Amino acid sequence: MDRLLVAPIAALLVFPVFVQGQQLASSKPGKPDTSVFRPIDWATPDVYRTASGMPGPEYWQQKADYTIRASLDPTTHTIEGAETVRYTNNSPDTLRFLWMQLDMNLGSRQSRMAPLDQYFFPEDSSFHIGATIERILSVRAGPKGAKPTTTALPWWVNSTMMYVELDRPLPPKGVLTLDIGWHHQVPTQGGRTGRQEFPEGWLYQIAQWYPRLAVYDDVRGWNTDQYFGASEFYLEYGDFDVTVTAPSNYTLTATGTLTNGAQVFPALIQRRLALAAHSDTIVHIITAAELGTPALLPAGAGKTRTWHWTATNVRDFAWAAAPNFVWDETSWDGITMQAFYPPSASDIWSTAADMNRHAIKIHSRWLHYPWPTAISVEGPVGGMEYPMITFDQADSPKELYYTLAHEQGHEWFPMIVGSDERLFAWMDEGFNTFIDWYTFRDRYPTDTTRIQSLEFGSMRAFQQFLATDTGLETPIMETQDRSPSGLMSGWNAYGKPAVALHFLREQVVDSTHFDAAFREYVRRWAFKHPRPDDFFRTMDNALGEDLSWFWRSWFYRTDHLDQAVDSVQQQDTAGRTISRVFLSNRREMVAPVMARVTGVDGSVRMIKLPVETWWTGPKAVWLLVDPSKSKPVKIELDPKGDYPDVDRSNNTWPRSK
Repeated sequence: MDRLLVAPIAALLVFPVFVQGQQLASSKPGKPDTSVFRPIDWATPDVYRTASGMPGPEYWQQKADYTIRASLDPTTHTIEGAETVRYTNNSPDTLRFLWMQLDMNLGSRQSRMAPLDQYFFPEDSSFHIGATIERILSVRAGPKGAKPTTTALPWWVNSTMMYVELDRPLPPKGVLTLDIGWHHQVPTQGGRTGRQEFPEGWLYQIAQWYPRLAVYDDVRGWNTDQYFGASEFYLEYGDFDVTVTAPSNYTLTATGTLTNGAQVFPALIQRRLALAAHSDTIVHIITAAELGTPALLPAGAGKTRTWHWTATNVRDFAWAAAPNFVWDETSWDGITMQAFYPPSASDIWSTAADMNRHAIKIHSRWLHYPWPTAISVEGPVGGMEYPMITFDQADSPKELYYTLAHEQGHEWFPMIVGSDERLFAWMDEGFNTFIDWYTFRDRYPTDTTRIQSLEFGSMRAFQQFLATDTGLETPIMETQDRSPSGLMSGWNAYGKPAVALHFLREQVVDSTHFDAAFREYVRRWAFKHPRPDDFFRTMDNALGEDLSWFWRSWFYRTDHLDQAVDSVQQQDTAGRTISRVFLSNRREMVAPVMARVTGVDGSVRMIKLPVETWWTGPKAVWLLVDPSKSKPVKIELDPKGDYPDVDRSNNTWPRSK
């Protein structure tokens, strides 16, 4: 039973009674159903996506495998790269062209953002990457087993997207190989990639740094949404084989498993890594005192070292490099937890590896972490996530934990559950902000101030914002880049969906059942591409509820909640008091009714009425029968402030004078 439900019925009887004459709109012949309770007309299920929210029996998605050979030159801050992409067409369609993402073109003069440069990228900004795709070298296309041919292909760039015309159609189950060479500079401040100067040299955090296949899916075909910098990514899964060559005094870390540790590390580092792989406490792999010493280099090291990683079934690849990385590591359940940071950050970052350990362990309740390592890197990029590696900043240990846990939470959303962040940022940021609350509470259970802020601060902020009636509200389902207000784009991506899910879990359904349904969603769509319908349908089916009323108000519209006690009529009969409580729902959103009833004898009872209280309309009469002879003298709706009620002045009877 929901832990917020009522006192035993023997002590207090509650009978919801509805106002006469109010009917569901759907029951009126010839009239359209306008009730908030009407079922949402989801997309028609098919063999790819089912009515229950599961992937269908013929669900498919493309596969993009990358072999990348790159080098970093700190004197010019340039990355030179060449990649070979092996693209498998698992769709039932024959493809005659491809689209690729060129996120590093965002700061170039060819970008659609260029006319807005003075606002987004002022002249003194080094965001102007000036990225160029030098050439497409060759393509080998054909079905598996066929003898490949080699030919140059026509291609052209559309801002942050690149069109590639194939020399021959790529049939279903066909495989092609695409070779691309490119180079670009690393900006000092690039939002999600960048560099920072230290006395020992430059620290680099590198992401969105190579041409990537756009997603081709069963819903939209090619997903060609431009990258404007606010919304994030939608990518295919695949396997990566990556080498990066950098000056020998640089330490590198990246997505995946390092395959040539024996070549890039001296025996001392290898022994420490072997110890850390089985340690539940922090092992110092590189200390601040060792930076710049020959002890960190393998015997016979030349001017450069080449680092080689592999990663299986991931949707992206990122890396970091610096000559001054302090490196800590610990482990949990065979997963290494790593932290890389400059010595100047030691006071805050000294326990970061253990923070990663805790976050990965707690988040694994949704689905066990599937990869061999979880890495956090301090640097100029403050708060970004990629498979197995996150970029982070913070000014205190607790803020660092919150940041690390949030970014590590992204390993589930969207690195495991591969949603479309370009269109539905809330399926990434909103889900992750929601689980942040519980992760922080587990790490710091006595920090009641921070927990209260996390759990109730967002709800109160939501109430405050709605109460201002600014007219800037947009639905969560509106894409982030297209929101007319930067305020709403962030709130709709992070805060509002997190508040909605928290409200659903804590106030509407049983929390244990919610968690089971949420885990089922993660399990069903791990390493796949879910859409909003798939999430909503999964939750409805797993909870045994038609939550159309909830999804409609919170996600599809900008409904507000205003529950009120209009009046109370009381009658004493046979030693009992019968109270007729006249309730109203004055705005568009509906919700269960939580009430605190105080008796004349000082007794206090919490009573919860179901959302069906509003089934027949915005007016209802609640028949409150008191067998205990404790006549109600005060009734308060939502006494703890857990609901997003925009007008709390009408929540109490009798009204305050």
